[in-house]
Amino acid sequence: MKKIFIATACLLSLISYKTWAQNQAPNYVIEEKVKPGVEKYGNTLNLGAGLGYYGNIGILTPAVMLNYEIDIFRDFTLAPFIGASTFQDSYYWGNPNLPNTDPSYRYYNYRETVIPVGAKGTYYFDEWLHVNPKWDLYLATSVGFAFKTVVWENGYNGNSGAYQAVNPLYVAMHI
Repeated sequence: MKKIFIATACLLSLISYKTWAQNQAPNYVIEEKVKPGVEKYGNTLNLGAGLGYYGNIGILTPAVMLNYEIDIFRDFTLAPFIGASTFQDSYYWGNPNLPNTDPSYRYYNYRETVIPVGAKGTYYFDEWLHVNPKWDLYLATSVGFAFKTVVWENGYNGNSGAYQAVNPLYVAMHI
């Protein structure tokens, strides 16, 4: 229940921040006249917080993302992005049937950090759906590479590369 509350709070804060950021952005582009009623989405710095899924972990982890949107054509933007997510867990190294034969066989903590970098393409449906300008309804895809590090607790002599075999290609969908 606590995780659901935190996830909902993060989602609502992201929506409110996005709405605030769009209201603060000027409705013009240098050297280009904007038709009245046509909303521009580019030239916007966005900060997002939510949950990410990075393959081998098997659960959703907290994630943050920073991007800068650039208008490409009407209702479509591209945004270079960088993000971060971290996760900590423990792993039992040894023979669980003979736990007392070797004191080095025990639970070891590890921390995994994922830093995705790439580009996000976003299409805004506001004009098409006649949505109030205070809201942004969009569908986006992010594509890039995920740089990952795994740090194990001192004393761990097992396979420290076990959780690093995931493909570095990063793909995410946003609504």
